[in-house]
Formats: sequence, structure tokens, C-alpha cells
Amino acid sequence: MNNRLLCTVLLCLPVFTSSAETKVFEHTLANGLKVLVKEDHRSPVAVSQVWYKVGSSYEHGGITGISHMLEHMMFKGTDKHPAGEFSRIIAENGGDENAFTGQDYTAYFQTMEASRLAVSFELEADRMRNLHLLPEELKKELQVVTEERRMRTDDNPQAKMQEHFNSVAYSNSPYKHPVIGWPADIANYTVEDLQAWYQRWYAPNNATLVVVGDVQPKAVFDLAEKYFGALKPSDIKALKPQTEIEQLGVRKLIVKAPAKLPSILMGYKVPVLKTAENEWEAYALEVLAGVLDGGNSARLSSELVRGKQIAVSAGAGYGLTSRMSALFELDATPSEGKTVAELEAALKEQVRSLQQNLISSEELQRIKAQVLASDIYQKDSGFYQAMEIGTLETVGLGWQKADEYVPKINQVTAEQVRDVARKYLIEDHLSIAYLEPQTINSSVEKKEAK
Repeated sequence: MNNRLLCTVLLCLPVFTSSAETKVFEHTLANGLKVLVKEDHRSPVAVSQVWYKVGSSYEHGGITGISHMLEHMMFKGTDKHPAGEFSRIIAENGGDENAFTGQDYTAYFQTMEASRLAVSFELEADRMRNLHLLPEELKKELQVVTEERRMRTDDNPQAKMQEHFNSVAYSNSPYKHPVIGWPADIANYTVEDLQAWYQRWYAPNNATLVVVGDVQPKAVFDLAEKYFGALKPSDIKALKPQTEIEQLGVRKLIVKAPAKLPSILMGYKVPVLKTAENEWEAYALEVLAGVLDGGNSARLSSELVRGKQIAVSAGAGYGLTSRMSALFELDATPSEGKTVAELEAALKEQVRSLQQNLISSEELQRIKAQVLASDIYQKDSGFYQAMEIGTLETVGLGWQKADEYVPKINQVTAEQVRDVARKYLIEDHLSIAYLEPQTINSSVEKKEAK
């Protein structure tokens, strides 16, 4: 995207924030289920998502990953719909369905022709309160989750480094636990564990139903009342706070794993929208991430990959919508002949530059345009729109925050970007992981290739 186009996009951004385009209709049933509807009549499709306020950050030692395990078990049937029926009925009606678990939520979704919305509601309402948790089904799914962990984490050096990094970077925040769970915990789940977790969190007053698509809000509310209205709420106990203690010095770890290339992962403790002293700080950190990693013209790519050519890849990441304070991360893989030590020095130099010098108005304009254009383009997807609404609502920010993103990013100044870099990207709040490649077993590689 050239600079002229970027400026054009930026100048046009207010058009995309009109209330007509972002209107969300809200209704709460007597049992506490919140229903949020956003009309999008560009195609005859509806995305339906049920979000539960429970994820890996709700878990304690011994049952890590149980939210993810329960997500799998939610497809194992009820009295009315035996195991396998849920997916079969959705497919029979021309729909797609799946689920996902994160640190702060678990969500289930279907994308269907809009007139089939009742099918989705009937199935989701049934398993919200009537799930069957059977020992034989748990035994099967334990094998599936164990294999999922092996493929996604144990056999993936980058994911393995991230997992070990999180366990060291956080002291007492539950973000230190992997979403999929630690192996010993996975191996020892019982039906009783899952039943207790299900009864505790799966209730209408701990859920949000989000619908985006070719629908009428009143009709959706009536449909929600029909299928979910009779479900009984639960007594949901508030979580006790698990505020991360202050880090008092840099933390470093070496992860040795079979890999072809070394890499480095750095993370600074930073606030998010829910925890920042001043809300603008989270938006400034978002822009800061864009300065470093906002496309080919961003600093990490232009200066470390193409400029000095000391990295084959380099990136930055920050998520401002977490439930608790999180990390501002930098990651990179050194070029041939370069070391992770050289790369670490180069990444820290990038941070120092942002702390000492104001970014130019041209760079700020370009980065804002890219960050905001990305948000706008994502809104072309009904699924993304529902994801945005569901995430904000479930972490406790409220869906209204979606309307604030564009204007708040537009208000960020170069001084604010420098100030958050100085305040939060400091050595005493830094954790670093180094991936030290080990020899890859060629026989295993050949066996897997077959």
C-alpha cells in the first residue's frame, strides 16, 4: 500500500465509525443471558456465537486446560442430541461450526443461512444445561487432546518456547498456564472434574449470545427467548483477583528443543485497556506495536530484516483487550552467521530509539492508517464483527468499546508513543527466552513425512 493511499484511508476513517454501521442491539433475558445483535444485510448469512466467561485464566493448578477439554466434550451429546448429532445437523443445514478456547473465554459458533438461525439456537440451548459427560467419551477425547498438544506444542519449537516463556515471564498471573493445559493435568482429568467445571460456568447468566448477519434484532430476541428463556441461571461466584506481582529484574531462560534455527522472544509487562492507569496508554502501545511491526515499511522489517540483514524475520505483538495485564512481545530469528545475542542487542536498540526520539508525523500517520485500515477491512467479515463484540463483552470491557477504537487510535500522539515506551519497556520488567536448536531426529522426520 503506497503512502498516498494510506493517507486517503486515514482521511476517510471517520466514515467507517458512523453509528449506522456499528449499531448493536442489546437485550438481556430474565435468566441473565445477554443477547447482542448486529445487522449486516450484505449476504443472506448469519453468524451465531455463544461466549462463556471462562478460559484458562480461570483455572488453578491441577486442572489446567480443563476449559479447553470441556470445549471438546461439548460436542459429545445430550439426551435429545446424542454424540455426533450436533455437527451432523449443522452440516445437514448447510452450516459450518466449531469452537475455541482462550485465556479469558470459551466460544462456540455456527455460520448458516440466516433462516436457519433457529437450528443453531436450539442446539446451543440444549447443550448449555443438558450436556452428558460420559467416561467412555472422555477417554476418547483425552487421546484427541493429547495428540493436539503433541502436534501444536510439543513438536513445534516456537510454540514450546512460547509456553516455557509464559511460565517464567509471569509469577502468579494465571496467564502463565497454557490454554491446552500441562500434560500431567490433561492425563488426569476425571468426569467429576469436568462436571464441576461445567456446572460452575456453563449457565445463561455467564454467557453472551452474539448474532451478526442478515437478521432483524426483534426476531432474534424472540427466538432467543423461545430457546434459551427457560434455562435456569446459576449462582456464579466472582473470581478472586490474581494481580501479577511486580517484576524486580530481567528474567532469562534457554529452551533446548529440536529445531532448524535459533530464535529469541522478549516480553515486557504492560497494561491493557482494563488495567491501564490512563486508557490512552493501551492505544499508544497498540500504535507502538504498529511502528515496529506494521507491514514491510515498519521498523523491524525495514531495519533488521532488509536493512542490516541480521534477521530473517522479526515481529512485535500486543493485545489490548485481555482481561488482565499482559506482555508486549518482540520475536526474531537471526540470519545465517548472526547470533541471538546480536539480535537481542538490535531489538533493544529499537526500543531505546523509541524511548529517546519522537517518531515523525509521517511515520505516525502511516502506522495509524495501517492499524485502522486493518480494523476496517476485518469488519467485512461477519465472523470478525461477532468476534470483536464477543471478546469485548466477555472480558468485561463492553461491546461499546468497538466504536471507540478508531477515534482513540487517531488521537494517539508521538509524545504518547514515546512516553509508554519509556514507562513500560524497561529492563526490570523484561523476560527473554532463547531457543537453542537441538539435533532433529532424521528418522522421526522421515516417518512423519510418510
